[in-house]
Amino acid sequence: MSPVPGKDGNRYIPFDRRTGDSSVVFFTRDLSEAGLKKIYDRVASVISGKVAIKLHTGEAHGPNIIPRPWVKALVDDRLPGAAIVETNTYYEGSRYTTEAHRQTLEINGWTFCPVDITDAQGVTTFPVNGGKWFTEMHVGKTLADYDSLVVLTHFKGHTMGGFGGSNKNIGIGCADGRIGKKEIHSHVDMWDIAEEELMERISESTKATVDHFAPHVCFINTMRNMSVSCDCEGPEAEPVVTPDVGILASLDILAVDNACVDLLYNLPDGGGKAMIERIESRHGLRQLSYMKELGMGNDRYTLIDIDNGDAVITAAQAVQDVKPEWKPDRYNVFWGRNRRR
Repeated sequence: MSPVPGKDGNRYIPFDRRTGDSSVVFFTRDLSEAGLKKIYDRVASVISGKVAIKLHTGEAHGPNIIPRPWVKALVDDRLPGAAIVETNTYYEGSRYTTEAHRQTLEINGWTFCPVDITDAQGVTTFPVNGGKWFTEMHVGKTLADYDSLVVLTHFKGHTMGGFGGSNKNIGIGCADGRIGKKEIHSHVDMWDIAEEELMERISESTKATVDHFAPHVCFINTMRNMSVSCDCEGPEAEPVVTPDVGILASLDILAVDNACVDLLYNLPDGGGKAMIERIESRHGLRQLSYMKELGMGNDRYTLIDIDNGDAVITAAQAVQDVKPEWKPDRYNVFWGRNRRR
């Protein structure tokens, strides 16, 4: 019997209607090198050995990627010897081949530490435990060479996934460009898998990588420059309208992604409207419910405000002072369509 996708990927479940255990999620409003290092320290205890940092390095001249000075400071001060890990893309763009990808990395400023394009030398497979779409996932061959994984995510929208949190960063970003990404996206045509089935396939791919590294894996989501477009759209990404929020981190991938979504739904004065519309219209909330079904984490969490003596706060309290409009910061070097106002 063929698998059947779940439902209700366009329906948000408020925090007080969720059941089950809770995990810890750390939160800071400090969007800077110091803020990133400070929140990394809260989840760093599980990281050891040869360290991979998975982040979206972006298409050439992408305006919204995580600021390079932040990552350089983290590597220099906390993770010397670590390498950024990436894979080539499924679509033809500035990261489709390894040669073009290397040029794009230089354009975008990822030159301060090694960058391992893990599928440049082929693929390997990680098992998918408990999945309904896959029994294994094809990932870049050299990903298996690392002992620990720091998942450093630019939280934003996504054309097909609704939103790109830690789940999308790993699920699509660690799958190799020719086999794994095709398995996630395509039956016959290149992009013919969408909505709930796509979210489930992404999540199963993620589970393969998280299970491989567990317990030596942590998740950091930066809620800054949240275009409804993914960084894979480069300078053609839709202009940012959602206000910047902060940085969240956890040892639980579901908890940290769910907390980011909750912050969007709690932004005052309709600040999260654009992102919410993108998420619901693509049925992206199925990422969260399916991760819970797969046993990947908890959708309930204790939110720790590390800016204020580790006070326990709600999502609404975390964003209560956020103004509804987006304002660029000093790290906006690549502008794309995000023109100065």
